[in-house]
Amino acid sequence: MLGRHYAGQNCPAARTLEVIGERWSLLIVRDAMFAGATRFTDFQRNLGIASNILTKRLRDFVEVGLFELRPGEAGQSEYVLTSKGRDLQPIIIALTAWGDRWSPTAYSPVSYEHEDCGGRVEMKLECTCCGGRSSPAAVKRGPVGIEVPPFDAEPETVESPDSPGTDSAAGDRVDLHLPLSMNPAIPWN
Repeated sequence: MLGRHYAGQNCPAARTLEVIGERWSLLIVRDAMFAGATRFTDFQRNLGIASNILTKRLRDFVEVGLFELRPGEAGQSEYVLTSKGRDLQPIIIALTAWGDRWSPTAYSPVSYEHEDCGGRVEMKLECTCCGGRSSPAAVKRGPVGIEVPPFDAEPETVESPDSPGTDSAAGDRVDLHLPLSMNPAIPWN
């Protein structure tokens, strides 16, 4: 994990980076997904990652549900991707395509193949409404889906603070009718 929190950001990308944003994280997921790595020694051998870092990453991944820890052969534990972990596949494929284009190596391009027919798998931006393909430049962020919960039937009574021109003995009060789960700490912009 990053060790840094994005408090005050109501952003799915920031929350995702809290889980997979550390340097080794996606490489561990990649090796589980495409290299068949399941054991601690597989990851360490493939990546050359320090054992203390790998131990922490795998423990964190099990804790957040990306991997499931299962008993393996010869008493060795196996780290198996969950459906939540497998859902990171498009991110790995997109990062690979970006790397092939903008940071190629002698091993580029890397391709991914469909198991059933052997065809090349690519990431595409496609409109769910019209089915049209889009370039990254033609994509904009849509509205944030905030659902307002039902209002509380019973109002909260808040006494007004003493302030100049206010007679607190008069019992000034304000009745607030707020959604039950509305939290003023959540940014609504």
